[in-house]
Amino acid sequence: MQYRHLGKYGVRVSEICLGSWLTYGNAKDESVARDCIHTAYDLGINFFDTANVYARGETEKVVGKVLKDFPRESFVLATKVYFPMGPGPNDRGLSRKHIIEQCNASLKRLGVDYIDLYQAHRYDPNVPLSETLMAFDHLVQQGKILYYGVSEWSASQIAHATDIVRLGGLAPIASDQPYYNLLDRDIEQEVLPLCQREGIGIINFSPLAQGILTGKYKPGEPLPQGSRATDPKQNAFLSEEHLGEDVLTRVQNLKTIAEQEGLTLSQLALAWCLRHEILSSVIIGATRAEQVKENAEAAGKKLSAQTLEAIDKLFS
Repeated sequence: MQYRHLGKYGVRVSEICLGSWLTYGNAKDESVARDCIHTAYDLGINFFDTANVYARGETEKVVGKVLKDFPRESFVLATKVYFPMGPGPNDRGLSRKHIIEQCNASLKRLGVDYIDLYQAHRYDPNVPLSETLMAFDHLVQQGKILYYGVSEWSASQIAHATDIVRLGGLAPIASDQPYYNLLDRDIEQEVLPLCQREGIGIINFSPLAQGILTGKYKPGEPLPQGSRATDPKQNAFLSEEHLGEDVLTRVQNLKTIAEQEGLTLSQLALAWCLRHEILSSVIIGATRAEQVKENAEAAGKKLSAQTLEAIDKLFS
């Protein structure tokens, strides 16, 4: 396993991060989580990502329970806050009240004394940005969180936040967690350059485009039964365009390029993301130990200039 700094900050995270969206504490039982997390840890993965909203807190409980098998200082634990956690008017968003209360709740569910990386799961236009940032700063000062980040914020929102941080002398934003993969490259226009300039580490989710870049969806064939694409509750980021014949055909054509690099399609897609120096880690999801092992092998892989050119040509 290879490790990178979280942006310009001192903490080092594995290039592969094991996430838990739609898996542990939700669609899969604890034994699956234990098997995958233990496999990841044994392979050198030290970075684990979850969120309070996943299975309404149950995922945090499962992840925290399994991670108790390891020394606390040996892993980096990330979770998030924003989405509704109850029916009340203050049970959601990025107000100081909700952030502080949910941080305390996450600490309890995870069974830890501190969270390494606490992330704003989305941007909240209904709360003054200064209030949100001051709440995160307060948690840093208390030692309940070590770093904080954002997820799915626009470049202008991140830039505004960094201005407030500088003017107010607040703890800085350490990371951004955007949706990014070979098929969805919007962040390359503004978000990536901004994060590079500010030293904000990128931890992208869905590097395999919800499974499309594994090659399991074949052009001209029915969607595999039990796959994410067949479940309306799990295919939020899958579009008809992604599942179109043209895209699926080009993905299948990636196999030749991957084979020339001695990689699987999944490993190629992960290595392609990791070509960015500002990218600290890619978040994978896994329901089998074999998936963790395959994806972990993408760490440290450097794609040749010819391969990168071939990929750009195929998806231009």
